[in-house]
Amino acid sequence: MAMEVTQLLINAQSIDGTVRKHAEESLKQFQEQNLAGFLLSLAGELANDEKPVDSRKLAGLVLKNALDAKEQHRKYELVQRWLALDMSTKSQIRAFLLKTLSAPVPDVRSTASQVIAKVAGIELPQKQWPELIVSLLSNIHQLPAHVKQATLETLGYLCEEVSPDVVEQEHVNKILTAVVQGMNAAEGNTDVRLAATRALYMALGFAQANFNNDMERDYIMRVVCEATLSPEVKIRQAAFECLVSIASTYYEKLAHYMQDIFNITAKAVREDDESVALQAIEFWSSICDEEIDILEEYGGEFAGDSDVPCFYFTKQALPGLVPLLLETLLKQEEDQDLDEGAWNIAMAGGTCLGLVARAVGDDIVPHVMPFIEEKISKPDWREREAATYAFGSILEGPSADKLMAIVNAALTFMLNALTNDPSNHVKDTTAWTLGRIFEFLHGSTIETPIINQANCQQIITVLIQSMNDAPNVAEKACGALYFLAQGYEDIGPSSPLTPFFQEIIKSLLAVAHREDATESRLRTAAYEALNEVVRCSTDETSAMVLQLVPVIMMELHNTLEGEKLSLDEREKQNELQGLLCGCLQVIIQKLGSEPTKSKFMEYADQMMGLFLRVFGCRSATAHEEAMLAIGALAYAAGPNFAKYMPEFYKYLEMGLQNFEEYQVCAVTVGVVGDICRALEDKILPYCDGIMTQLLKDLSSNQLHRSVKPPIFSCFGDIALAIGEDFDKYWRYSMPMLQSAAELSAHSAGADDEMTEYTNSLRNGILEAYSGIFQGFKNSAKTQLLIPFAPHILQFLDSIYMEKDMDEVVMKTAIGVLGDLADTLGSHVGGLIQQSVSSKEFLNECLSSEDHTIKEAAEWAKHAITRAISV
Repeated sequence: MAMEVTQLLINAQSIDGTVRKHAEESLKQFQEQNLAGFLLSLAGELANDEKPVDSRKLAGLVLKNALDAKEQHRKYELVQRWLALDMSTKSQIRAFLLKTLSAPVPDVRSTASQVIAKVAGIELPQKQWPELIVSLLSNIHQLPAHVKQATLETLGYLCEEVSPDVVEQEHVNKILTAVVQGMNAAEGNTDVRLAATRALYMALGFAQANFNNDMERDYIMRVVCEATLSPEVKIRQAAFECLVSIASTYYEKLAHYMQDIFNITAKAVREDDESVALQAIEFWSSICDEEIDILEEYGGEFAGDSDVPCFYFTKQALPGLVPLLLETLLKQEEDQDLDEGAWNIAMAGGTCLGLVARAVGDDIVPHVMPFIEEKISKPDWREREAATYAFGSILEGPSADKLMAIVNAALTFMLNALTNDPSNHVKDTTAWTLGRIFEFLHGSTIETPIINQANCQQIITVLIQSMNDAPNVAEKACGALYFLAQGYEDIGPSSPLTPFFQEIIKSLLAVAHREDATESRLRTAAYEALNEVVRCSTDETSAMVLQLVPVIMMELHNTLEGEKLSLDEREKQNELQGLLCGCLQVIIQKLGSEPTKSKFMEYADQMMGLFLRVFGCRSATAHEEAMLAIGALAYAAGPNFAKYMPEFYKYLEMGLQNFEEYQVCAVTVGVVGDICRALEDKILPYCDGIMTQLLKDLSSNQLHRSVKPPIFSCFGDIALAIGEDFDKYWRYSMPMLQSAAELSAHSAGADDEMTEYTNSLRNGILEAYSGIFQGFKNSAKTQLLIPFAPHILQFLDSIYMEKDMDEVVMKTAIGVLGDLADTLGSHVGGLIQQSVSSKEFLNECLSSEDHTIKEAAEWAKHAITRAISV
């Protein structure tokens, strides 16, 4: 069955395109025609020490890709194919893979480790290959160090692939013992120690029971802390990575070790290699993240029996930790502001300082202020920049009362620095800090405003001036202006920005047209600021916003006229189209209601024409933004939007079919909802096509799961728009809603991400039911709904019983209970009375602190009372 594949694998890496393509196609053909032979040949190639290294590595990679894929549906297919192979083929492949762990070539061993873990990820949950872990553990005691190293690496990858409940505790204990022994200083071989330390990092999720046992935990912690002192830099880095993971996974077990860990991390931050120091800082960032989450969840008030007490490690460490982090701020790199992906010890220290401020609030201020006051005017740019960075980092966390006086005193100084400081670095950080001041200490919730008539003009003048500075500084100035505008969002009829509105808009457009606007995200920042200034503007400036419409439309028109562009230019062009469509969307939302609506709608035809042309360009981002703008236009145009439907419909259908770029699909589904609300029953002629596509989307396993909840909501929008005419889609949509409801009732109790998804799925299903009931109300066809009432009540019962619904679901669910009673009246009165939890659920919602839930519950109560009394 196996076949000679060496030459094909070597040709598949050829620099000659024709040779390469031919080899790739032959491999693909082999895979499709004879999967078992194909996988066996690859595994044989990987295991054969006589073969060239390059063909062996590629054999392993192709084998790995035949077992796993990023897209869920593809991954599922590959797993099923592997499981369907006959036992003898699988046994031969497994034997080849295990043999490869003793190969002399490190890269080949490493590839085999990854493939074994992929196979284990498929087979162990199915109770297949039960002897794998035992045979790996027996390898650990073998003499050649390289076999030990490869086996530890395999155990690490295996822990990454498999969920802890698949491996018996006895095996977990043995894996951890092997890994921790491999980390021990007594292990002479550094490759083995490194592999063991990395394996522990991946195995920590399995160590729950071991961390609950004091002796075992002490042993693991001691070995990890010792490994942070290894002479080998990579081992020290890997050991600190373990500590970072332990900080978030086993936070509540750390009290006993914190003093030692503080000493180790402080030494590493001050003296060690940057790669190690970054992880040592990351440990404290992780501790802060944990404490911020706990304090947010419990609102800082702990009952005596709280499950997750906060140990206030950050607060206790402040006197030592803050000076340590402040020192790091002085270790900047010369060009860090120009490199978007830059990450170094100064940036990590500042990020951590910001998290410390959020974890401890006011307590941080006295620890940081002396540093700022001492350094802010020093001749060395590094000291001025570090002081400014420290100041900007602590603005989120402490109370406004604690910061107000300091910020007021610092504001004029900052504005001068942004204008006059000779250092680009200092200006960059100063503009960022001003943005943070406006983000956290300016707005309708702040009692004593920082910005007043006296300084408003100076602030705007300085920001506009800075927009002409180097791109990195100008980008931060746009960001500061964004938050300045946002702070005036709910200001009332008159905004302090009104006198400067025209000048601000003009300056932002000028920035967007700078030759170097594509550097440092400058153009994007300019349009984001422009959008925010428009969004938060008041009626006083609506005439000026109206003047902006033809300007932005002309810009969008120009991007569509582009001649033959290079790939790079086309990408920039597409990004610009997205930004301009986004800008028009904000303007539509601003001007699309009276008194400006009639004037604004004169541009609607032209605008719609431009959006349709954007769909002709191949760019997901631009499509998404154009679709969102059309949704806003539909909302503004109302029933008049019908005239655009004949031409727009094909693009709507294309969006609903776009599985690959699922964000486009999701946005399109949302726009169908906008159009339903705008057109109401005028959408009827298009419903067959739309419903067919939505039902196809739901039954496809290729579409990303996040698009499915909005599709269900969309059923509700369509039913609400076309009323009893929805009965023709009844046979198809109701079974889908029912099976999705059953699925969502059984997927509780998983991780946070799954709970969040389950809630959004339930909300989508409930919104569908709500739209359908309201659409059929007072119609002769209402009796069609009666058979579904028991199922819907059962669904409401099940989600109430599970106690994990969020407030959004709670509000929709109580609404559906009301809709059920309101539409079906006496037909469901008795059923509601028999329902297990309707009464409890209703009472819980009636006493909710969320007034929208309370209102929905009061309405539902009246509807139920009417239904029962009939």
